Amino acid sequence: MRDIHAWLQGKMAAMPPVAMMQMRIADIGNDDLSLSAPLAANLNDKDSAFGGSLVALMTLAGWALASTQLLRAGFEADVYVADSEVKYLHPVKADLLAHATAQSPQALQAFIDTFAARGKARIQLQVSVALADGTPACTLSARYVALPCASAASACA
Repeated sequence: MRDIHAWLQGKMAAMPPVAMMQMRIADIGNDDLSLSAPLAANLNDKDSAFGGSLVALMTLAGWALASTQLLRAGFEADVYVADSEVKYLHPVKADLLAHATAQSPQALQAFIDTFAARGKARIQLQVSVALADGTPACTLSARYVALPCASAASACA
C-alpha cells in the first residue's frame, strides 16, 4: 500500500496555487482530512482571509479526502469537484484550517464500493473553516466525482 501522506504531499507540491497559498496537510484521519494555510499568505485588504483562498483550501481538502479514501482502498482515480456551494459566515483573522468530512463513514464506503463496481462514483462532502472557538466561519458543500484515470498525464500519474 502507498504512503497516503507522501502521495498527497506529492500531488499538492505539483500544484502552483497550493505552493503560493502555502497549503499543508494538517491531518489525515480514517474518515476525515484537514489542510492548513497561513493567514499571512492569504490576506485580503481587510487583514482577514481572502475569500478565494478559503474556497480554494476547502475545495482542495474535499478533493484530498475523496482521493485518499480511494487510494486507501487500492484505487487511483481522477477526482474532480462537480459543483459546490460556499457560505462565508465570519471573517477569518487567524491561520486557516479546513476540515473535510462526509455525511457518514457509510457514505465514504458507498463511494468506494460504487467506484469498485462501476469505475466511477460521486460523493457529497462538507468542508468548513472554523474560528478559534469552533464557530463555523466558512462552509463548503460540494459534490466530487471520481472517474477512471484518463491518461498518463492525469492526476493518477
